[in-house]
Order: sequence, then C-alpha cells, then structure tokens
Amino acid sequence: MGNIARFTVDAPWARLDHFLVARLEGLSRTRIQHLIKTGLVQVDGETVRKVREPLSGGERIQVDQSFPEEIDHLEPEDIPLNIIYEDDQIIVLDKPAGLVTHPGSGVRRGTLVNGLIGRYRHLSERNSRLRPGIVHRLDKGTSGVMVVARTDAAHLSLARQFERRKVQKTYLALVWGSPPDIGTVDANLVRDPNNRVVFKTSKVQGRPSVTAYKAVERFHGFTLLEVRPRTGRTHQIRVHLAYLGYPIFGDAQYRGTRAPANIAPELQELAGRLGQVIKRQALHALGLVFTHPVSDERMTFQAPLPDDFRAALELLRREARA
Repeated sequence: MGNIARFTVDAPWARLDHFLVARLEGLSRTRIQHLIKTGLVQVDGETVRKVREPLSGGERIQVDQSFPEEIDHLEPEDIPLNIIYEDDQIIVLDKPAGLVTHPGSGVRRGTLVNGLIGRYRHLSERNSRLRPGIVHRLDKGTSGVMVVARTDAAHLSLARQFERRKVQKTYLALVWGSPPDIGTVDANLVRDPNNRVVFKTSKVQGRPSVTAYKAVERFHGFTLLEVRPRTGRTHQIRVHLAYLGYPIFGDAQYRGTRAPANIAPELQELAGRLGQVIKRQALHALGLVFTHPVSDERMTFQAPLPDDFRAALELLRREARA
C-alpha cells in the first residue's frame, strides 16, 4: 500500500500542516503542504486539502508519503468551455457532466484544468500544480456552475468564503421516491473503509455535514429537489439523500441506479426509459452566489439545466399528464 503514515491527534492544533511537521521527521514543511494539497492526507477517512485545517484532538490522520515529489506537467488542451463570466480575477463556467475537474487518480488529460490552461495564460497557483485555478470542484457526473480563480489573491478570497460558508450553492437533484416538502440532513460523513472511493454517514466519526432541501416538483415515483449544502464535503449531497432513502436517480455509487424493492411494474418500466435519457447521476449545480474578490460586489450566477436533465423532466411531465 506504499509508504503510509498514521497518527492520532493527541491535542488541539491550529493547523494540520503544523501537526504533520512535528510528526513526520525528514519532511520539509513545503513537502508536507504539497502532500496535503495533492490530496494525500486524510482526516478521519476524508481527504483534506487545506493546510490550515484546524484539529480539535482525537482525529485519525493518514498520510501517503509514496507520491513522487515531482508531478508530470499538465498538457494544455483545446477543450470547449462554456464560459458564463470572466474578468481579470475570476472565471465562472458551466461544467458539463462527464468532464473531470482536475487530474488525479491516473487521469492526466481531458480534464477541465487541461482546457483552462489551454485557454488562459494565467491562473492561480495557490492550490497544486495539477489544479491551477481550482477553488472547488464538481464530481465528474455532476453538471453546473463553477468559479475558477485567475490570481492568487482571488483564490485566497474565494477559498475563505467557501471555508466560512459565505458562498451560497444551489443544486437540483432528481431523486427516487417522495421526500417531505422540506428537510435538513445533519450527518457526519466518513470514507467507507470497505470502498475507499465512496462515503457513508457516521454518528461517531467523520466530518460534520449539513444539507437542506425542498421539493420543487413531484412526479409519480420521483421528485425534483432544490438542494442547498451548508457544508462542502465530498459527495455530500449524494450521500445525504441516499441516507434519507431518496437516492439521486442514476447515481451508481449511492443506490441510484436500481429501483427500490417492491416498486410498481409501471415505475420499473418508466425508470428504464428515464435511464436511457439521462445516463449519469441527475445532479446539477444550478446556482452560485459569492462576493467578488476585488470589487466586493455580491455576484449571482446560474447554469441552465443541460439537455439530458431537461429531457428527463419532460419525460416525467408527459407521463404525469398521460
């Protein structure tokens, strides 16, 4: 499994990198920060990329030290990008489903980052060499609005807004079943020890995670939800909705591709047709509200529903009218 170091935090620490500098002999602070930013440090089973992550004590830390110091350079690529807004500080774009945000896990080409460096000469370098400009990310199968930093100052401002929950994120999710009109999920997330690429809820471990939702349109067997995550954990919306028993349609990792047990035959048939229309998790980052790093203007952006998501809703609406 490579050179893995594991620690249990014995007392509160102001910063994750300071704790690791004290524990990992022979590694410089720069190298340790590189490991954190590259996604090779986990806290209670979840990858943490913030060097300033505070530790309260009792957390379990895992560090993969086997990753090479030097990473292959990024190749600029001519990838079409749907730019919603840009200035000399930020870029706001509409990421299509199927596009990986940044290289990692063996993926080096064909990502959003490759397209960004192919189009823009300067992007923030506050993250890692494989993620220039990337302040936040969307899963490969999720479409929608993202903001990218062109300068280090913009990156720092946006990162602090995300960290302090000053960014308002709105998603649309098509889920199985009929959840209540409104609800909030407050459940810690932790990486599944039996499958390291997925997460699960936990009452005693993991990182606090909160998601609010409301139903905006109901169909026979399915519901369209507006979802507002109050924290920004990996896979948060997907895990929380599956935890409630209303998985996102088409989400293979979180029970969204199989019809619930004892479902009516007509719904099984409808789900089959729906799966031919939208062949990924039906999750779309609809809106993003944040403060501009320089002008201090509160800015609101939206990404329209992509064709596959819109076609799925039209299919359900036709069935409802039939």
